[in-house]
Parts: sequence; structure tokens; C-alpha cells
Amino acid sequence: MEKKIAVVVVTYNGQTWIKKNMDSLLQSSYPVDIIVVDNASTDQSVSLLQEYKNVHLIESKVNLGFGKANNIGIDYALKNGADAVFLLNQDTWIYENTVAEMAEVLFANPKFGIVSPLHLSPDEVTLDSSFKTYYSRFKKEEDSESIRIVPFINAAAWLVSKECFQKVGNFEPLFSHYGEDRNFCTRVLYHQFKIAVAKKSAICHDRIVKLSSGKIELQSKYLVLNQMIDCNHSLVSAGLLALKSVVGLPKFHATAEGVAKSLSLFYKLLFYYFGLLMDLKNLKTIRSNSKKGINGTDIQRYAK
Repeated sequence: MEKKIAVVVVTYNGQTWIKKNMDSLLQSSYPVDIIVVDNASTDQSVSLLQEYKNVHLIESKVNLGFGKANNIGIDYALKNGADAVFLLNQDTWIYENTVAEMAEVLFANPKFGIVSPLHLSPDEVTLDSSFKTYYSRFKKEEDSESIRIVPFINAAAWLVSKECFQKVGNFEPLFSHYGEDRNFCTRVLYHQFKIAVAKKSAICHDRIVKLSSGKIELQSKYLVLNQMIDCNHSLVSAGLLALKSVVGLPKFHATAEGVAKSLSLFYKLLFYYFGLLMDLKNLKTIRSNSKKGINGTDIQRYAK
């Protein structure tokens, strides 16, 4: 009997991509249930989605961010019998055999928690720049003609098994937008699942990565937080890794941002880091919950 796969797409002002995204899913050779969670779009996203009668649309009255909105879709999918959930960004489209190729890899190995396809750029030939970075981080012994095992892959296209969600939990909601995929991957690895890229499968990610000072600051803080709550390391080791990032991230961004902004980022990260250290009780709770597959600890002040 064919396993049931549900696709969850979170939309926010995504009218540019919705038709191509939805049409590609409807043409999948592997049948999928489509669930869309709209994050209070102000453009024509909802009206466009309402034209698709086979799409289950969940409309949020507020912008919940990436992780929380996905959690709503994930919960709905699992409660309605999904054996795996395909998390897909709104600014992507798939190919006819994308889901089938991923499903073959995921369901053949219960140790695989996440299977991702190749992420192509809008030209549909070259690899997406961020994906290429993560895809290059692998051990030779964990690479084959059809599958590559990696420690992390960005969450533009993840096929996640029901068993993985049941053991690991959903996205940690303290991350608003950025960092939730990295946090989820660290928990996946802690619970001894693997993250695989199915080389015969592909999606196209139609985006241009733009960095601003505010985005760099938020992403940097989330990286420091992720390192502090990474249950794959002891609290002491995690703290040292985070401190290394406090120093290293401003240096990394100095060329693009300039010395003044780099120094400002350093002091902001240092202040943030010591704020985390001052609240070790909450950090320990999060780390403990991660080991138990529980997420959702209320420390929203760290997400600001």
C-alpha cells in the first residue's frame, strides 16, 4: 500500500509563485495531499489559493512566522493520516518525479528523518547558493551515487517522516523566521536520525538572497542561541562554541558591513550571550525538552 504524503506550504504575500508552486504539486507522479497555511497575506495569495479546490487552506489572522505556521500544517497532516510531511517553500516548484524519488529514499530507510532533493536556482541548472554550501559538507563514506548524508540542509524542501516528528517534535516556536531549521536538524541528529539528500530528486528555488544589517544581527543571535541549546554538546562545550561565534561572526561580516557595523554586531552579540548565561535555568529546560522530543519552551524574549 502506498504511503500517504502531505505537503505543507506556508504562504505570505506569495502571489508571484503560488500558481507555479500549486500546479507543480498537482502534477506530481506521487499523489500528495496539499495543505497551505497562509500567514495573513495582504496580497492576492488567498484568493489565488481558493481557486484550487483540492488544496486545504488554513488562514491565520496574524503572521505566525515560518516555524509556528508549519507546525499547524504538520499537526493537521499527521492527524489526518500522513506517513510523511513534505515541507515546501512558497517560492519553489517541483518536478513530476520529485516526491516519488524522495519517498523511495525515505521509506526505504527508517533511520532517515529528513530527505531533501537537490535545490536548483531559478535557471533550473545550477545549485542554489545556500544549498550548495550545506550540500558540500559531508563525509566521503556517507556519499553514494544516489544519496548524500549531511549534518544540515536548509528547510526549503524537506520530506520528514512521521516517526521523526513523533520522536523529535515540531519546530521550536521561539524562532520566528531563521534558525528554526538548524535547531530542528540538531535535534534530529540527537535522536539518531539521519539527514539525506536524494540526488535524483530536485526542486527549483526561485529566490535572491539579500542581507541587511538587521537580518545579519537576527541570524547571528539565532546561531548563538542554537549553539547554546544544542543538546548534542554538553552545556560547557555549547557555551564555548557560542562564544566563538560571538567573536567570529562579526569578523566574518566585517568585509561587507564595515568595521563600525562589525564592532556594533560584536557588542550586541556579547550582550545577548551574557543574557543567555544569566538565564541558565531556561536554557537547561530547553535542552532537556529537546532530549525528550518536547518543544515550545516560553522564552520569547530570546527571539527578539
